[in-house]
Amino acid sequence: MTIRIEKSGFVWTIIHSRPEARGAMDPEQANVLYEAFLAFNADDNAYVAVFWGEGGAFCSGWDLKYAASLDANDFVADYEYPDTNSYSIAPMGPSRLALDKPVIAAIAGPAVAGGMELALFADMRVMETSAYMGVFSRRWGIPLIDGGTVRLPRLVGEGRAMDIILTGRKLDAEECLRIGLCEYVVDNGKSRQKAEELAHKIASFPQSCLRTDRKSVLDQHSLDFNDALRREWENGKDEMAKDGIDGASRFAKGAGRHGKF
Repeated sequence: MTIRIEKSGFVWTIIHSRPEARGAMDPEQANVLYEAFLAFNADDNAYVAVFWGEGGAFCSGWDLKYAASLDANDFVADYEYPDTNSYSIAPMGPSRLALDKPVIAAIAGPAVAGGMELALFADMRVMETSAYMGVFSRRWGIPLIDGGTVRLPRLVGEGRAMDIILTGRKLDAEECLRIGLCEYVVDNGKSRQKAEELAHKIASFPQSCLRTDRKSVLDQHSLDFNDALRREWENGKDEMAKDGIDGASRFAKGAGRHGKF
């Protein structure tokens, strides 16, 4: 199976393994990947997911050899949004999902075209020094339909997003770090290790409060400033009453001094 899950405590590592095709995604893999993230979101003992492409390639995008065999009308019918507000599978799998828990992408090699959109689906990105991103599908006339035109400008700003989308150029790891397209750059072969270290650190914190803050960050995109502040308050007030006061009491009694928890 090209998609598998390895679990360590409260951390799931969801592994996409198709190095012979540079991690290209076909419908069978996309469906299994989609189901893996749904399972992660539903499991009370799963706190953080690491999303890793095994074998030196995160994902080189949609499998164009498969795409060449498609009928355009069948493709649209397969991936059309449903009439309800439920989240449906996307061509790359999970990229339409709005998860309740954080995901960290561990990126080696290419994360391009639809693979870049999968990287943007994550909350954070760890790239190896030789990893790269880019809208390589530009040269084939294939649009971004897995969230790229939505998430990219939110991360790097509209002007930079337009440059990346319209030129289809390659972005190395150092540029990605500089413009906010990734959060960490590590030595080659170390992206999974670093991402899992971060995941275990995040999993060690009180989860309800952490997810509340994460939700406030994501919710504010569709709101004006005052409404976003109100939503932040509405999201956080119950968590403050439930866990925040207790945490402050533990601090007052000596816990957490000098950065030690």
